[in-house]
Amino acid sequence: MSRRRLPPLSALRAFEAAARHESAKQAAEELSVTATAISHQIRALEESLGVALFVRKPRQLELTMAGRELQQVLESAFDSIGAAVERLSATPSRQAITLSTTPAVAVRWLLSWVCMLRDSHPNIDLRIHASHEPVALDGVTADIAIRYGDGRWPGLVAEKLFDNTFVPACSPLLELHEAADLPRHTLIHFRNQAAISSPMDWAVWQKQAQVPGLDVSAGLVFSDETHAVSAAVGAQGVALMSRQLIEDELREGRLVQPFGPELEGKPFFLVYPESRRNDPTILAVREWIMAVPGGLCSL
Repeated sequence: MSRRRLPPLSALRAFEAAARHESAKQAAEELSVTATAISHQIRALEESLGVALFVRKPRQLELTMAGRELQQVLESAFDSIGAAVERLSATPSRQAITLSTTPAVAVRWLLSWVCMLRDSHPNIDLRIHASHEPVALDGVTADIAIRYGDGRWPGLVAEKLFDNTFVPACSPLLELHEAADLPRHTLIHFRNQAAISSPMDWAVWQKQAQVPGLDVSAGLVFSDETHAVSAAVGAQGVALMSRQLIEDELREGRLVQPFGPELEGKPFFLVYPESRRNDPTILAVREWIMAVPGGLCSL
């Protein structure tokens, strides 16, 4: 690309302002310089172009034909530059925020509703950190989290989202109706070694149910809750799952809860640093999560 042949911008600005006001004095006031400086800039521009831009009259500047042509071009160009600057200045800066939660909560509850956050806050870039192990909400690893627990985390705001009730669940194809028939079916287990506190498991359930002949150590074992749910939907066995995370399958009949007992696990909470309680990005993500169907806000 060839190099542009342009006079100094300061000279062009001085000329455009003087042409608009038809006065070197008023142009000087607009640009916060002296009238003498405006006159010098215009004369330098005329010498550079080799044409006269003004007919100088007492107390007035009158544009020549060449001056009028240049004034129209500069007015359009400066208007375009000003409009572009205004648009760019009005564009909100993008904000990235990392939300930490369990893989099951991310996949089975939040991801279907990310569009709500994108529609209401298009300048926020959401990053999902899926882990069973709580991570530091230090603004580096994560900023905000959904955790299950007792709601007491020092230095963090904790707002309850929903309960965590564990129930036996299986495909209706198994035609399982009585707990006494459970030993004839495969148990589906979810075990994740990274979790510092395990969710309810079949051993805990059996202590209440006391089903004769049930071997709670046998069966299929998954390290991912979503895989355990898929196996249950596929009639591969009976899973002990959080009812709140399989509501869609229960409602649509792909899974059924054949019997009890039900076990109350630790609730899920939205947590974020107390020091960031009024952070606009935190508040935007909080507002989105509180509006996601299935949480406490919709109960």
